[in-house]
Amino acid sequence: MTSHNIHLILASQSPRRRELLEQAGFQFAINAPDDSIEREAVSQGLCSNCSPEELVLNAAFVKARAIAQETDAGVVLAADTVAHCNAEILGKPVDRDHAEKMLRLMSGQTHQVLTGVCLWHRPTDKFQSHLEATVLHMDQLSESQLNEILDSDAWVGKAGAFGYQDGLDWLHIKSGLESTVVGLPIERLNQWIDDLMGLV
Repeated sequence: MTSHNIHLILASQSPRRRELLEQAGFQFAINAPDDSIEREAVSQGLCSNCSPEELVLNAAFVKARAIAQETDAGVVLAADTVAHCNAEILGKPVDRDHAEKMLRLMSGQTHQVLTGVCLWHRPTDKFQSHLEATVLHMDQLSESQLNEILDSDAWVGKAGAFGYQDGLDWLHIKSGLESTVVGLPIERLNQWIDDLMGLV
C-alpha cells in the first residue's frame, strides 16, 4: 500500500518481486519488458566495464523507460539484481554449468547482492533511481550440497544461482535487507514513492 492514490506498474516478470509487493499490500499491474531489453541493458553494462552498482541501476532504468513509453499515467517500478563476488558480476545463470561456476566461486566466500530500482512517473517523466546492497556469507558447499541445488533447478532465473527465499541454511545475511537479495527492497518502497511524488 502507498500513501498516494497511484497506478503502480511492475515492469518485471519475476514472481518473487510480485510476491513481495503482494505481501506488503501494494495494488499493482504487471507489464514486463521483453527479455531482449533486459539482456541488452545487462550486456551493455558488462561491455562498458560498468561497476556492479552502475550495471543494476542502468538495467533498472532501461526497463522502467521501456514500460514508461507504453504507459499513459502511473508509476512504473523496475528493478535489477546481481551478486558480486571476487570482482565478478553474477547475474542469472544461462545453464547448469554457469550456475555451478557461480556457486563454486561464492562457496566459502562473503559476497554482495545489489538491487537497483527505478521509479518512473507518467506523464511527467520524472524518475528516481535507488540502490540497495546486502552482504552475505556462503558456507563452504560440499559436493552433495552443490549437486542438490543444481539438480533441483532452483538456480534457474536467480541472480548468483541461488534464492535466499528458498530457506538455504548455508547462506547467511551479514548486513542489509533480505528483500534486496530476493529482488526488491520492499521496506524502502513507500518512502521512495513518496520522494518521487514530491517531484510531480
